[in-house]
Amino acid sequence: MNVQPPYAATRKINPRPGQAAALKPDGTPDDNDRVEIGPTPLAFAEWAEAGLEIPHLPTMRQCRLDRLVKMLRERDYGAILMFDPLNIRYASDTTNMQIWAMHDPFRACFVTADGYMIIWDFMGLDDLLTAHNPLVRETRGGASFFYFINGDKTREDAANFAGEIDSLMREHCGGNRRLAVDKIMVHGLRALEALGIEMMESEEVTEKARVVKGPDDLRALRCAMHSCEAALAAMERASAPGMTEAEVWAVLHAENIKRGGEWIETRLLPTGPRTNPWFQEAGPRIIQNGDILGVDTDLVGPYGMCADMSRAWLVGDKQPTDEQKRLFNVAHEHITTNAQQFAPGVSFKELTFGGHQLPEEFVDRRYGCKMHGVGLCDEWPAIVYPMDWREGAFDYELEPGMVMTAEVYIGAVGGREGIKLEDQVIITEDGFENMTSYPFDERLLG
Repeated sequence: MNVQPPYAATRKINPRPGQAAALKPDGTPDDNDRVEIGPTPLAFAEWAEAGLEIPHLPTMRQCRLDRLVKMLRERDYGAILMFDPLNIRYASDTTNMQIWAMHDPFRACFVTADGYMIIWDFMGLDDLLTAHNPLVRETRGGASFFYFINGDKTREDAANFAGEIDSLMREHCGGNRRLAVDKIMVHGLRALEALGIEMMESEEVTEKARVVKGPDDLRALRCAMHSCEAALAAMERASAPGMTEAEVWAVLHAENIKRGGEWIETRLLPTGPRTNPWFQEAGPRIIQNGDILGVDTDLVGPYGMCADMSRAWLVGDKQPTDEQKRLFNVAHEHITTNAQQFAPGVSFKELTFGGHQLPEEFVDRRYGCKMHGVGLCDEWPAIVYPMDWREGAFDYELEPGMVMTAEVYIGAVGGREGIKLEDQVIITEDGFENMTSYPFDERLLG
């Protein structure tokens, strides 16, 4: 969509000590002391060696805001108010203590249907964490109204914040009182409703805005995937009998951070009998020679992009058992066959009922989905197995620019071990591109 004033940002970056106004081609400040977090020299060097293009961040930010505004206009919403840190990241490409913000919502982002964006940040930070993105037109404080911070004044503080939103909607939205909102605290919800604002559920808006990636989103995802695979390789090299699961998992986390990655959403790294059933997280178990190690990366890497892949390998120098190889090959056939379904125009229902289906012995411990979307984290849609299909819940089709995973867990009730595999792909104009190049364990595949 064409961007015209007043939608186009006009606020300048404010230079301050340690932050230069000049920008590199990728949109980051041209100095070593930038305020916003991002990739490290190690990551840039590895991407250059691999021939990867880095994203042009100003273009990526504009594309995201355009999609969000388009969704608001299509639904005739006056504005959207976001507390979810990932939705705030999508709209503004700004961060502030993301994990804490997920359970204590101290930030908010307001975007109108004409593209005017405001961030409320913590502790009166002015524009310290938003100045790198001129699409953020204002930075304010005062969106914290949770009990830990506000105590018995929570209701009063929520009412004050709601008054700001009411004023902004009257200024920017005309007579439109329809406001999409995510993850708001109860006092905030009630305060906005008391002012006559019509509250609309925003999760459908943000998920559908985020589901199709622009060219620079895809560049950022490829970079994040490359860094994830480098971190995973370091972890596989380090894994050995006698280590604890937690020691091995810590390598993945450290290697992600070294490259400018941000966090890992889970601790899904079990070994041996803890691989069955799935969802047992890395703990103090001492790994034995010949154990299967399974890992689901769930890794939020550089640029805040998710690299979601799963692999399993044999630890030590023992030869795999016939049962280990059987489980692995069923899992490998499942994801590689199902990935061949990916193409624009394929319905979610076709993905559910087509492709490779689970052998009966593995149905009871099936994974929660057969495929799912990926972007800043695991995202809409979830493609379920046939026995979990609900008519009317997912009546949509794949589009170019969507990023999906093909995923499986193979483990039987009463079995000793299980195998988790997953690849991440981009839906292209005529099929798909597999972003995942990490090899499968040849001992198990053979």
